[in-house]
Amino acid sequence: MSRPFDSIEIEFVPHDKQRYETVGDWRLVHGTGSKKVLLITVSQLYDWRHEALVAIHELAEVLMCQHNGVSQESVDKFDRDFEEARHPDNHDEPGDDPSAPYVKEHCVATGIERILAAELDVKWQNYERELESLP
Repeated sequence: MSRPFDSIEIEFVPHDKQRYETVGDWRLVHGTGSKKVLLITVSQLYDWRHEALVAIHELAEVLMCQHNGVSQESVDKFDRDFEEARHPDNHDEPGDDPSAPYVKEHCVATGIERILAAELDVKWQNYERELESLP
């Protein structure tokens, strides 16, 4: 089985620098030469533990997507379409939608994220509140 990327980079960026309305994002990009880089961008948050939780969620999700043949393009398209059609009162994650091409991978990643949150003494409600408060 060939390696889908040569390295992993995690960047913490201002929220308005994300590719679209999201707190965490992953994509394969070209690095130096012919190197393939898995780039994870996480919106800067108040608490470093919250940033770490988003990063781990994204890493787990992309690893499972790669393994299960779910393409970056299908995830990006679904997320963008979901955000475009989002009702202002809807605070759901796109990946929680049963029609998301990566619903299984997203839900497992959320489980991992919740376990890590418990180990880092992060109150899930406070974490969610911060994510929902991003402009």
